[in-house]
Amino acid sequence: MAQSENESVWSKQLSTKEQTRIVWELMKFAKPFRKMFFGATFFALVVSSINVILPHVLQIFMNNYLSNESTTMQTLIVFAAIYFAITVVKAIGTFFDYFWFTMGAEYMLERVRVILFTKLHTLGMRYFDQTPAGSLVSRVTNDTASFNEFWMLFQQLSMAALSVITAFIAMWLTDVKIMLVALIFVPILLGVIWAYQRFATKVYRRMRERLSALNAKLAESITGMSVIQQFRQEERIDTEFDDINNQYYDARVRMVKTNSLMLSPAIDLMYGAAIVIVLFMFGLKSQHSIVAAGTVYAFLSYVAAFYNPMDAAMDFLSSFQDGVVSGSRVLTILNDDTLAPMQNVGAAGEITTGKIEFKNVSFSYDGKHEVLKNLSFVAEAGQTVALVGHTGSGKSSTINTLMRFYDFQKGQILIDEQDIRDIKMSDLRQQMGLVLQDPFLFYGDIASNIRMYDPAITDAQIEAAAEFVHADEFINELPQRYHEPVIEKGAAFSSGQRQLISFARTIVRNPKVLVLDEATANVDTETESVIQKSLTKMRENRTTIAIAHRLSTIKDADLILVLDKGEVVERGTHDELLALDGRYADLYKMQTGMLG
Repeated sequence: MAQSENESVWSKQLSTKEQTRIVWELMKFAKPFRKMFFGATFFALVVSSINVILPHVLQIFMNNYLSNESTTMQTLIVFAAIYFAITVVKAIGTFFDYFWFTMGAEYMLERVRVILFTKLHTLGMRYFDQTPAGSLVSRVTNDTASFNEFWMLFQQLSMAALSVITAFIAMWLTDVKIMLVALIFVPILLGVIWAYQRFATKVYRRMRERLSALNAKLAESITGMSVIQQFRQEERIDTEFDDINNQYYDARVRMVKTNSLMLSPAIDLMYGAAIVIVLFMFGLKSQHSIVAAGTVYAFLSYVAAFYNPMDAAMDFLSSFQDGVVSGSRVLTILNDDTLAPMQNVGAAGEITTGKIEFKNVSFSYDGKHEVLKNLSFVAEAGQTVALVGHTGSGKSSTINTLMRFYDFQKGQILIDEQDIRDIKMSDLRQQMGLVLQDPFLFYGDIASNIRMYDPAITDAQIEAAAEFVHADEFINELPQRYHEPVIEKGAAFSSGQRQLISFARTIVRNPKVLVLDEATANVDTETESVIQKSLTKMRENRTTIAIAHRLSTIKDADLILVLDKGEVVERGTHDELLALDGRYADLYKMQTGMLG
């Protein structure tokens, strides 16, 4: 059902008005390189003019000199030199026309990718929750790549327009009557272009969506390869991939059929018919008067100069439709308003001690179902507050609102007695350290993953941070120590080692607030003791908000909140909650084997 709905959205045609809007929006990206495009257009005019001058030179030579026995060798050499010189100018003009237009298109493509990639970093977490990573990869790479040929169409169009105008003038000056007959097919050609434009957008939208789905499936399969192999899902994944690949193949076949029927063959047919009619008209004219061979040759050259550039432009018209569809997909991201939460205008607050207070905070991901309901608690500077509860109780949502990954709808979050929205985002990110359950390491080495490409952090600070969290114990045993290579996601290291590196990454910035999202959930018992020792040091003199999976790790917390469906159902210290003998006590007994 969802798939059919998705197809209906992406297979619809783009109206002429919508295509015009998309082209206009894409043209704005080329504005910084307009000098290149204007220069290319000037040389296109030069080349188009030469394309009608050369036949005229030959016309004069054939009519006045070639059939004349008194023509001297000097005359032949002069005409040859003139023709060669004009041809050299045409070659130079063609070079600059193509080079400047192509370079402008390449610069524009690079700029669009940077703008698009930058835009992705401004989108809120909600957008990435709803959009497959493979689809975004497809838009940043495949969709933007189609802009190159898309812009080449404008080169062809400018050349075609100028060639048509100059050829029209040349035919008008040669023979008006034959010119009007030769252009009889132009309205039919314009009708073919209009029909193609209307139909092809539907084909290309479907093809682009299939490619996006293909990339999404590929990215998901590669990322989840260990799970696929573990549960022996290779055959199912292969079948699904084959199905999506076949859908993409079918869409491309339909595109090829459309282009084969409505592009060059239509132009070639009309061009051939125009040649036949021109020759027929000159044949009729020859029955009443002498028709010079040079005139016939020149007029046929003008007809070719009129139709052939349109033939070349039609070949790029498929790229134009592809570019329009790709442009609509790229603009969808650029115009998306699912932005990361913004701070208040003029936010200048700073975090000094790290006191945190939630006042009746309510939050919903979809605007309908609240996952936090009037949540209130205070974490004094230097205290540790632990969040406990089953899956879906609101623990991660509390951290998401505190970290400003999502914006809450009601209530207030205060840090150091100031609204969190009045604190500078740079200070918020600098003074709040987040440690996730499954840390992500980037390609590079250990030092770069701790430094996170901040040149202000020295090697000495990196080593001090690693020593502080006891990560130095395994790093110093590595062959290249802090320059040990890190592959994708840090797969060469154990989960505990990755976690210790992420601890060092956090502590090297000396944050005032520490946020722990089940930091010990994925490590073995032996490693947990090392990590727990590191956590104890990290929490010293820092306000800590910790999601706890293993209750034994938060027994010393200053305040424990037991959440259920976004509400606090119990609060107190470890001993107070055990004495209460409620939900926390039940959870603790289950984990320690004391129940029943």
